[in-house]
Amino acid sequence: MNHLTIRQAVAEDTALILHFIRELAIYEKAEHEVLATEETIKQSIFSENSHVNALICMQGEQALGMAIYFYNYSTWLAKSGLYLEDLYVSPEHRGKGL
Repeated sequence: MNHLTIRQAVAEDTALILHFIRELAIYEKAEHEVLATEETIKQSIFSENSHVNALICMQGEQALGMAIYFYNYSTWLAKSGLYLEDLYVSPEHRGKGL
């Protein structure tokens, strides 16, 4: 496998993130439940006060998948944590150790 990189998503990745969200929804047989749009993704992930983060997995210039996460806090444990909302790899790239 060629060199992989994981990079922070930027606002220009909005359409790509929506593409991955729709692919995931199709896999889950729930495409009709996706209400996200490019505009709502831009607002929720890339606004100045956003608490949501996104990563893109790349091989050269090709995007293979994404992760969306945010930080949380457990009052019972009095510890910070991280919640991984989605970890997604396009079907044709699965099983390769990504």
